[in-house]
Amino acid sequence: MANHVVIMAGGIGSRFWPLSTPEFPKQFIDILGCGRSLIQLTVDRFKGICPPENFWVVTNQAYVDIVKEQIPGIPSAHILAEPAARNTAPCIAWACWSIRQEDPDANVVVTPSDAVVMNPEEFRRVISGALEFTSGHDYIVTIGIKPNRPETGYGYVKTVQKGSDPNCIILVEEFREKPDLETAKRYLADGNYLWNAGIFVWNVKTITDSIRAYKPVLAEQMDKMIQKGPDPNCTVLEIFPTCEKISIDYAVMEPAAAEGKVYTCPADFGWSDLGNWQSLHEKLQKDSDNNGVVGHVEMHECKDCVIHAEGLRRVVLQGLEGYIVSEKNGQLLVCKRSEEQRIKEFSSDK
Repeated sequence: MANHVVIMAGGIGSRFWPLSTPEFPKQFIDILGCGRSLIQLTVDRFKGICPPENFWVVTNQAYVDIVKEQIPGIPSAHILAEPAARNTAPCIAWACWSIRQEDPDANVVVTPSDAVVMNPEEFRRVISGALEFTSGHDYIVTIGIKPNRPETGYGYVKTVQKGSDPNCIILVEEFREKPDLETAKRYLADGNYLWNAGIFVWNVKTITDSIRAYKPVLAEQMDKMIQKGPDPNCTVLEIFPTCEKISIDYAVMEPAAAEGKVYTCPADFGWSDLGNWQSLHEKLQKDSDNNGVVGHVEMHECKDCVIHAEGLRRVVLQGLEGYIVSEKNGQLLVCKRSEEQRIKEFSSDK
C-alpha cells in the first residue's frame, strides 16, 4: 500500500498583502526568510513518507507553472488545475478520484500548502502513525493540535475523552466552529478539545466511498470528470465549476464523525496555519524588544513589530510600536498590528 500526499494550494492569501498577491500568493513565498517557500517546506516535511512521484497538488490554473518551478519532481499529471475555486471538498474529491485510478489501495494524506511546522521529525512520526492506522481500518484520521492558548481563529475537534498522549488515536465526537473568547477558554480548560489543523489521513477507498455516501451529487460529478475522453480538460472545465462550493469539514468530516468514523491524534509539532501577520510574528525569531524581522532591517526604539522587507537593500525604522511593515515589488504596507484585519480592505483596488 503506497502513500500519496495531496497538497491544497489554491488560496490567494489576501491577508498577507503586499507579500501575497493573487498573481503570486503566500504558499509560493519564502515568508519565513529561510530560503524555502511554504509549499516547498510542505514537501520537505514529508521526506521519507512519500516519494516525489506520489505527490499531488491541487491549485488554481494560474499557478501551474509556479508549482512546476518550485516542485520540479512532481509529475505534470499530478498538478490538478482548478478552473474555479470551489472550496476543499471538490478539491479533495478530484485528487482522491485521480489517485484511486492510479492506485486503488493508496493511503492518502491531505494537507494545506501554507501551514508551518517547527518540528518536522515529530510531524513525520505522527503522520506515519496515522497512516498505519488508516491502512488497516476503514476510518478517517484528522490531525488535532494540542492547544496552548484560547485561540478564536481556529476550528476545534472535540474528542470523546481527554488525552494528550501523542501516540494514541482518539475517537472524535464532533467538530466545532471558531469560538468566541469565552468559549475558547472553556475548551482549553476542558482538556478534550484540539485545534483542527485541516490535515487528513485516510485510505483512498474510505474517502471516495464517504463522499459517495454523504455527497452523492459530488461523487457523480467526479465519476464523469475523470472519464478519459478526447479532451479530458474540457470535462474538467465543464464540470468542476458546477460543483457545490463546500468544505470537506461540512461535506464529510461532520457526518462521518456523527457515525463514529473519525479519529484524531493529539499532536504537538509546532504547527501554525500562518493565516495572518500575528501568526507570522509568533513563528519568527524575536529580538529583545519582541520585533520579528525578515530582511536587512535596522530597528531603533521599536517594539512589538513584525517587519518583512526581504527585497530591500536596507531599511531603517525608528519609534514604531506594534506595527506591521512589509514591502514587495514596490508596494509598501505600514499598518498597526491591532488593525491587521483591515488589510484586505486597505489593499483592495478602489
